[in-house]
Amino acid sequence: MRLLAHACLLGLGLLGAGAGSSVAAPPEAAAPDPSPPRILVTFANEPRQSPGPAGTTARRYAGDGYLVAQSAHQKARRVATAYSLREVANWPIKALAVHCVVYEILDGRPVAMVVAALSKDSRVALAQPLQEFHTLADAGQSGSPYNDPLYDLQTNLTALGVAAAHERSQGAGVRIALIDTGVDTRHPDLRGRIARVKSFVDSKPQSIRSYRHGTAMAGLIAAVANNHVGIVGIAPLAQVEVFEACWQLKPDTDEAVCNTFTLAQALVAALDAGAPLVNLSIGGPADPLLSALVEAGLKRGVTFVGAAGAPADAFPTAIAGVISVAGSEHAPKSATLAAPAAHVLTLRPQGEYDFVSGTSVAAAEVTAVIALLMSAADSRLTTDTVISLLKETSATPAAPSADRPSINANAALAQLDHDQHHGRLAARGAH
Repeated sequence: MRLLAHACLLGLGLLGAGAGSSVAAPPEAAAPDPSPPRILVTFANEPRQSPGPAGTTARRYAGDGYLVAQSAHQKARRVATAYSLREVANWPIKALAVHCVVYEILDGRPVAMVVAALSKDSRVALAQPLQEFHTLADAGQSGSPYNDPLYDLQTNLTALGVAAAHERSQGAGVRIALIDTGVDTRHPDLRGRIARVKSFVDSKPQSIRSYRHGTAMAGLIAAVANNHVGIVGIAPLAQVEVFEACWQLKPDTDEAVCNTFTLAQALVAALDAGAPLVNLSIGGPADPLLSALVEAGLKRGVTFVGAAGAPADAFPTAIAGVISVAGSEHAPKSATLAAPAAHVLTLRPQGEYDFVSGTSVAAAEVTAVIALLMSAADSRLTTDTVISLLKETSATPAAPSADRPSINANAALAQLDHDQHHGRLAARGAH
């Protein structure tokens, strides 16, 4: 009996619509209608392979060589009349020697009551509800706070507590100076996020693909959230101002280089623009001119974030007051803060996405989290206050091998809110 019902239900996808029709043909699929309710009934139908002689009417052609017996058709019609049903689809099933009919119950009677009555009728082979079945795929985006299709691959956002943090702040009103290579400003996940672009590189790249590193950092910081595209930026409402001072060395690699002259021009432009937050995902030797410019910015209250590098890379992280950021996977004790730096998903030029690694990544992440704090603050935050908030609320290391716990954006925002409500923010910055 279960096999019979199953075959009948499978056949419904090929049923012809139309009340009272006895000739079945492949139909158009009908959308489920919750009212009136529908049931499925089968009648015995002796199989025949070919039509009878010309002029006979005992059987009706079903479209595939299998016929609906006149007796089965009459039973279906009489049952409809006797039980106040309306035929909406039918299909003769050769493999089971039955004629399968879908009826609507017209007078509001419960399905169970009608099926029970039909099951006792000698004309009926089977009576059952017209049941629904569902695919067993995961719900997907239903439990996600974002509709960006690649969000589930951004494990760094989970480590940083970004989803919960975005309920408090998304970086609105904060301008971030990104001193790096150029950025693919036409990337669909950066639409509306790049407020300014200024280049200090004499020879322009032949292809937008030469903007790999800068595009990757911009995406980590401010990729648009909930735009049904790609990924989620940590500070998706912040504005990024791009100061191009570096150029890519080889095709399809992130390796890029800057020099004292181009970096000095970019730093001066960033300071003149008044950006309160500067990202320097670069590293190199101590440089007197560049150090003097950074120190001038620090005196103005600008927060600088740099990528921790090798001991020989004294710029910019060896400058007192610059926030040095390392990867939380293996962070040296000398780093000020840590964030995920291994296999982090971000943007690539020409609308692409890829995983990147390195302390450049960690620095960009911390820069974006600081933007969340700045956006949520009632007054301008000092660098010391930012460091205190982020250190105090850093998460427990994800692995025993981690040397430094990662910062947690949501915990830092919660602490900021608490301090502001209790008048403790000024005291925190004084330490």
